[in-house]
Amino acid sequence: MLKRPYRSTTQSGDAVAAMEANAVLALKQRVHERLIQELDLNRLELSAKMSDEQRLALRQRTERTVTVLLTRELRGNAELGARIPQLVKDIVDEALGLGPLEDLLADGEITDILVNHKDEIYVERNGRLQRTNKRFLSDNHLHSVIDRILAPLGRRIDESSPMVDARLPDGSRVNVIIPPLAVGGPVLSVRKFSRRRYTLEDLIRVGTLTEPMASFLHACILLRKNIVISGGAGSGKTTLLNVLSTFIPDGERIVTIEDAVELQLAQRHWVRLEARPQNVEGKGRVTTRELFRNALRMRPDRIIIGECRGEEALDMLQAMNTGHEGSMTTIHANSPRDVISRLDSMVLMSSIELPIRTIRQMVASAVQIFLQIGRFPDGTRKITSVSEVVGVARGAEIVLKDLFGYQQTGVAPNGMIAGRFVTTGQPPSFFDQFAVNGIPLDPATFSAAP
Repeated sequence: MLKRPYRSTTQSGDAVAAMEANAVLALKQRVHERLIQELDLNRLELSAKMSDEQRLALRQRTERTVTVLLTRELRGNAELGARIPQLVKDIVDEALGLGPLEDLLADGEITDILVNHKDEIYVERNGRLQRTNKRFLSDNHLHSVIDRILAPLGRRIDESSPMVDARLPDGSRVNVIIPPLAVGGPVLSVRKFSRRRYTLEDLIRVGTLTEPMASFLHACILLRKNIVISGGAGSGKTTLLNVLSTFIPDGERIVTIEDAVELQLAQRHWVRLEARPQNVEGKGRVTTRELFRNALRMRPDRIIIGECRGEEALDMLQAMNTGHEGSMTTIHANSPRDVISRLDSMVLMSSIELPIRTIRQMVASAVQIFLQIGRFPDGTRKITSVSEVVGVARGAEIVLKDLFGYQQTGVAPNGMIAGRFVTTGQPPSFFDQFAVNGIPLDPATFSAAP
């Protein structure tokens, strides 16, 4: 029987809570071990081939068995006895599902789940990281959950292949790394796939950008300007790309290329391509660059690359320069200047020796707009700069002209950042093209305060 930990009058509330959590964890471990013995779960095949009816029957049988085992364990413990329904769910999730990840995956406010250790699980909620009170029973339990995630995907992880990057059926991205590379035990990261389609109004409401900025970007997409969105990890690049894609007219053929599918376009004429990693034999890999070259033969009106990160950058720039206007992509970078350096490096990865000045001229001809988006310490995401690519200076430096920006002025008492969006008062050099092409854009967009 589980006894209530002795409470010393000198013990802090945190210490008592930790003792009780450890006691509950020990209880779960005992019941879990007995459950495996009674139902012989080690021999039971929990595969993707099971029908929904078989899974439901197995879960109901397991719930009944766990209820009986817990009732025996908690006889006389009224406080924990009242928690039997929740304990049953937790233990059944651990035995048949994904254990402590089940509730986190079901929570719509959580965007990332980060398992650093069996006893250390963090989540990102509303842009902020926070530690949860969830724990795995052991490293073996964490490893079995990882296997349970990867097996239906046809992937495996072991000492010979200790890193895996995969996608769940719902679109969520999973990364796993295990010992000996992960010194403290298996590490699991899940970037949850959001089923919600954010709108431009949503981004304006939460302060990611202003209406004048949105009007300008809308006009740029109608004018088929090539746009690169840059920012750090988790800054909202893909969300912004999804929103901007809604401005593409319905009659155009769009081809998207992604490492792991995240884009959610609303257009009907949309072809989705996804890169493929190598299989367990080390074969079958299809790169983003190969998909891009194939996409050029598919008569696209616009090509959208979910994230440009390698040698495909050269093909992308060449395509933007030869008739595929209106394309968009995202790049990991901390500023527009960093984007230029990243593009230099990625082009050179293609094994084609080009002078830096040639690469810069190619970038300046191909890209018209750089958008920089950032995530601030309070969890908010904002477009920090909108810049036009003007050309290449004599010293091979790309000349940028800032059109909009965000200036942080401080931090409010509640921890939220304070600041304001600003305009530089300078319209882009191609402003006259909007009127010529029948795209309405008020000149006051660039002079009036947002």
